[in-house]
Amino acid sequence: MRYKLLQEGDIQVCVIRHPRTFLSKILTSKFLRRWEPHHLTLADNSLASATPTGYMENSVSYSAIEDVQLLSWENAPKYCLQLTIPGGTVLLQAANSYLRDQWFHSLQWKKKIYKYKKVLSNPSRWEVVLKEIRTLVDMALTSPLQDDSINQAPLEIVSKLLSENTNLTTQEHENIIVAIAPLLENNHPPPDLCEFFCKHCRERPRSMVVIEVFTPVVQRILKHNMDFGKCPRLRLFTQEYILALNELNAGMEVVKKFIQSMHGPTGHCPHPRVLPNLVAVCLAAIYSCYEEFINSRDNSPSLKEIRNGCQQPCDRKPTLPLRLLHPSPDLVSQEATLSEARLKSVVVASSEIHVEVERTSTAKPALTASAGNDSEPNLIDCLMVSPACSTMSIELGPQADRTLGCYVEILKLLSDYDDWRPSLASLLQPIPFPKEALAHEKFTKELKYVIQRFAEDPRQEVHSCLLSVRAGKDGWFQLYSPGGVACDDDGELFASMVHILMGSCYKTKKFLLSLAENKLGPCMLLALRGNQTMVEILCLMLEYNIIDNNDTQLQIISTLESTDVGKRMYEQLCDRQRELKELQRKGGPTRLTLPSKSTDADLARLLSSGSFGNLENLSLAFTNVTSACAEHLIKLPHEPFGDAGLRLLSEHLTMLQVLNLCETPVTDAGLLALSSMKSLCSLNMNSTKLSADTYEDLKAKLPNLKEVDVRYTEAW
Repeated sequence: MRYKLLQEGDIQVCVIRHPRTFLSKILTSKFLRRWEPHHLTLADNSLASATPTGYMENSVSYSAIEDVQLLSWENAPKYCLQLTIPGGTVLLQAANSYLRDQWFHSLQWKKKIYKYKKVLSNPSRWEVVLKEIRTLVDMALTSPLQDDSINQAPLEIVSKLLSENTNLTTQEHENIIVAIAPLLENNHPPPDLCEFFCKHCRERPRSMVVIEVFTPVVQRILKHNMDFGKCPRLRLFTQEYILALNELNAGMEVVKKFIQSMHGPTGHCPHPRVLPNLVAVCLAAIYSCYEEFINSRDNSPSLKEIRNGCQQPCDRKPTLPLRLLHPSPDLVSQEATLSEARLKSVVVASSEIHVEVERTSTAKPALTASAGNDSEPNLIDCLMVSPACSTMSIELGPQADRTLGCYVEILKLLSDYDDWRPSLASLLQPIPFPKEALAHEKFTKELKYVIQRFAEDPRQEVHSCLLSVRAGKDGWFQLYSPGGVACDDDGELFASMVHILMGSCYKTKKFLLSLAENKLGPCMLLALRGNQTMVEILCLMLEYNIIDNNDTQLQIISTLESTDVGKRMYEQLCDRQRELKELQRKGGPTRLTLPSKSTDADLARLLSSGSFGNLENLSLAFTNVTSACAEHLIKLPHEPFGDAGLRLLSEHLTMLQVLNLCETPVTDAGLLALSSMKSLCSLNMNSTKLSADTYEDLKAKLPNLKEVDVRYTEAW
């Protein structure tokens, strides 16, 4: 028979005060004294009544109960229990035999647990303590009571014992773990015990106890845990256990086998909680790698401050040992979209993290939100990501680096399972990693495998998770696109993501509009380099009239005509769209903005594709072109775009009205040549070697000049 542990219940009570020698005579008499109905509660320390009167005016302590027995005699009430106390007997009469037995086992359990709490609260010799623990475990395993607390109570007693005695030897640790192992097969360890297990994993990761005892415990946690938030130490224990596996000789092979055992041999994992629990452990572990770095945010500008300007120094918290410096970008106009924050190289070292920030320039396109808006900027804004963003290297300490490598590898393993991939993509869609991790080149490079698996999956519920969860937020599509914080392949992954998205239900005007609004530059650059997917994208933009600006349409046409595949597809498009031919007859564009990271070869292909005689607006900002880009006008030595190239532009592009020279190494010698370009209305010389005298001279000689950007120059 199995019984549920009683905590309270109604029962008849009779108390007989007698010397022990007269007990048998009293019990054999036909009549006992009166019975009283009571609602008894089995508390932790005593048996008490809800109405403390009569026989139960005072509670009966478990320590005062000498024995508990089932009682039966002739000519007496049935279903009775006898509780022997000093100077008498307490008789309990139940309604039936099952209820009597339930009270009997519950009272015995409460009495024994109370005794073990007292015995193990003040341990003297540990060999005696270990024997008592084994007896306690056996009692829990053999008890006919079926309740969660039957196994949890012994675990909590041992947990409290360990938390109050921290000077145990390693061997004593292992003996206790082995002793309580049978209880852990069907029960989660309590928080203090989890802390004890974590310590053992950290100090003795190669111990056989980790493999033999902890493995089934962690497997049960991953299969049955419903919420790590209620017991975060379960997650920490699982995290430390996996790190201990990674410390074994086989390392990641052991971790891989563990993941395989959690998934099971079939094509579909039978346990729905395993994946979300594993992902939760991975996210927490990765966060811990950057935790000290993240804590330094308390002393750095908030995201709102980054957008709107930092608060006063007096309002800041005291300086912390580790700090990431963020520049404060200015809000700039559409034509002058780039700003620079000059920071010297900073090296900050700590026990866990070594941070090196090198920024000679930090630029970001204009933020669309107003300065008064309280909303947080998106992730790329926070990271100050721009096409010309300088390198930010984050070097973790050895332990944090091993932890990061282990858990990123687990995410890669999870993405290899077809049945787990949809849920994994959904869990990672909101980008649950801290921005410090996304600024870490090693992390984004390793995580790229997971994003590639999402991009290669033909199922819509998987690859749709590459997009942001809602408008205005960044998704993996944005982060791994050219100019994104994680892009390191010149747009190869971006092209594959666009290809799979366009091949599904995303071949819509809405998706094309988002590309035209945010990723037109990368699309044009990749199309210029012959990527067929991007060529198709540009053709669809023209076909669906996504682009309203004529100059942009003409630049797209020039891009398409610069490659064979583009020219062929554009000709097919022209057969269907006659108005495109009419547009092209008007001549070349008046505005030319070279895509970021363009090279001389890219510009050469573009300039050779059509006429640019009507050019009035030229932007070479954040490109990799050199003065050789002017070779279609005249041959020049191969050098960074500077004064020589600027003089040629001033000679041949006399109709230019807008010129953006931000972040180019031009000097006064070349800038003075601009005085002949009388049509100039807007000039961006941000972060150039412009002097104050040259600036005053240009203002005097260019009467139409209305918009000028001279920030981070001598003239500022």
